[in-house]
Amino acid sequence: MEVLITEKEVDVFYFGSKSEFDDLCHKVATELKEKYPHIKRVYVRSAFQHIPDWYEDSLLNHYEETYFPEHMGKAGKASYVERNQEMINKSDFCVVYYDENYAPPRRRNSSRDLTDYQPKSGTKVAYDYAVRKKKEIVNVFVGE
Repeated sequence: MEVLITEKEVDVFYFGSKSEFDDLCHKVATELKEKYPHIKRVYVRSAFQHIPDWYEDSLLNHYEETYFPEHMGKAGKASYVERNQEMINKSDFCVVYYDENYAPPRRRNSSRDLTDYQPKSGTKVAYDYAVRKKKEIVNVFVGE
């Protein structure tokens, strides 16, 4: 990530939540902020359009800004996908941990339905979207 700051002049980093990778990236950006205090960490919420002041204050202890994208009010189950697309749209570079051979575990539709299905990987959906948008992708996955 430091190369993005020093060589590509990136000064805003967008974050989602819900994964260890998000936590790791936030930790790295926070450490880099000590050396590069001008960088900004932005938490893009996928839920809670309106949040109480105490929650916003809590988020702002870890980020310089937080917001809920206007168009996401009715996203429902697709909120994480749309949030990721929002972050990709606002970025020139996307840092991902993407293993093209990974697929989430197969799932059952319901306890009554004996058929199962292969859910999509959220990372793959975001990665494919970034490729379509012609973003520069930094994949930190190291295969075996």
